[in-house]
Amino acid sequence: MRDAAFAGYLKDQVFLHPGMTAQDGVKLCFQAAFGAEHILTDPAQARAALLAEFAQTPPRKREVFEPISAEYSRCNLAAWKQLQLPLEWLFQIFFHSAPDNSVLDNSAPGNSVPERGKNAEALFMEYLAIVTACADQGLLPFSGATWRKYLEEYLAGGVRPVHHSEAYRLKEQPAYRIVKRTYEKLLPVLQKLAAIRERAIQEQTIQKRDSREEAIQKQAGPKVIAIEGRAAAGKTTLAALLSQVLAAGVIPMDDFFLPAELRTAERLAESGGNVHYERFRAEVLPYLKRNESFSYRRFDCGIMDYSGTRLVQSSPWRIVEGSYSCHPAFGDYMDCRFFCDVSPDEQRERILKRNGPEMAEVFFTQWIPKEEQYFKTERIKEKADLIIE
Repeated sequence: MRDAAFAGYLKDQVFLHPGMTAQDGVKLCFQAAFGAEHILTDPAQARAALLAEFAQTPPRKREVFEPISAEYSRCNLAAWKQLQLPLEWLFQIFFHSAPDNSVLDNSAPGNSVPERGKNAEALFMEYLAIVTACADQGLLPFSGATWRKYLEEYLAGGVRPVHHSEAYRLKEQPAYRIVKRTYEKLLPVLQKLAAIRERAIQEQTIQKRDSREEAIQKQAGPKVIAIEGRAAAGKTTLAALLSQVLAAGVIPMDDFFLPAELRTAERLAESGGNVHYERFRAEVLPYLKRNESFSYRRFDCGIMDYSGTRLVQSSPWRIVEGSYSCHPAFGDYMDCRFFCDVSPDEQRERILKRNGPEMAEVFFTQWIPKEEQYFKTERIKEKADLIIE
């Protein structure tokens, strides 16, 4: 199955980039197995290199992400620029996609791979074998004989990253970064957020007559994202990924689990009554839009009591994540609403896998029915700026 999948990615790359040579085939296999070969020992240098390459890359309408394996994609700088997405967001995606700096031991003879890179090395060798099979079948721009000759010379020097061939550079003009495919799902989300960011910058520029760069530095206050959605639909995962890209603080609605003394029949019969909305309104809402850090009490449903505090650092973006984050008691505090959706069958399968049969039954009989009542009564999905499935 993995062989067929990588053969598909390989053929897609040949279709998109017919200038591929044997050297570029090795590079593709290496990136597909190891991820970025740019080891980020110096993030400032990596950021500067990206900035310089981005400045020289003209915008172009093309696919933003080109998958090269089940785990990694090439993110095209020209497409990112065409969509006018902030470069810093791409750097953060690249940074968080990079492998451990010790994956490649450059001090070892032949740049050999240490023990914890052995799985990636084995995968790399599998990918090389798939290229061999495809080249022998005449499916690639180079012959099997040409591939074997280059591969023999390459392997004699040990497993290591290589550059694109000069022929490929001239014909294809590659400009990309290797990123984990988990970030692909963020593209429509980031486009929405980029539009919000751009409007804020324009308003700041007009109101205060600042230059664009000054406006970026003087944002009026944090922009707030609310992530609603069904249980097991990926809200927490989406929030975590966005937190990395935006350097945003996250406020989980799980911290506002309703205490036992408030769990009366009358309260639980309310639409959205299954959350401590009074405390969120008192401890979080007044501070979300301020350019300063704040903290609030965390409630731990495991012990049914408060358990310390959560510090929310000052940042340009803040994320409120979880069911009831768009509760009508909070008003329209958010700048953008996302709704994570999932089919009932997929939801059931995920909850059983994640929580086990006993706890899953609590979801199915208690929490999910209350969430569904709330979603329907308050039209939460219909009010979302973007639905993520």
